[in-house]
Amino acid sequence: QVQLVESGGGLVQAGDSLRVSCACENCGRSFISYFMGWFRQAPGKEREFVAYITWDGAITQYTDSVKGRFTISRDNAKNMVYLQMNSLKPEDTAVYYCAADRGAPGITAAQYDYWGQGTQVTVSS
Repeated sequence: QVQLVESGGGLVQAGDSLRVSCACENCGRSFISYFMGWFRQAPGKEREFVAYITWDGAITQYTDSVKGRFTISRDNAKNMVYLQMNSLKPEDTAVYYCAADRGAPGITAAQYDYWGQGTQVTVSS
C-alpha cells in the first residue's frame, strides 16, 4: 500500500524559507512513474493546487501565487519529493499535502490517487 508521509512543516516568520518533504513509502520502483503534486488547505478554504512535477522533473507547474517563490523537486533514487518555499507570506499558512498521480499531470485534487496526511506551515507576520 502506497503511503505518502510529509515532514518539515513549522512556524516561521514572513520572509523566511522552509522546505517540506514527502516520502513515498512502499512505492519501490513505481515512484518514478508517478506525477507528484503539492496542495494546501487553509482553515475554512478548499484544498488548492500549489505545484506538480513530472516523473523526470523536466516539467513543473505552479499556481500563480507561488511562482518565483516556491520550487518543487524530486529525488527518484530516494522516493522523495520536496517543496522549497522562499519569501513566505502569512497567506501561505495552510496544511500542505503531498499527492501522487498515476495518470497525466494536473492541477485538480480529484485526479490524484494517493495523499499524505499533511504538514502544517504557519507564517507569522
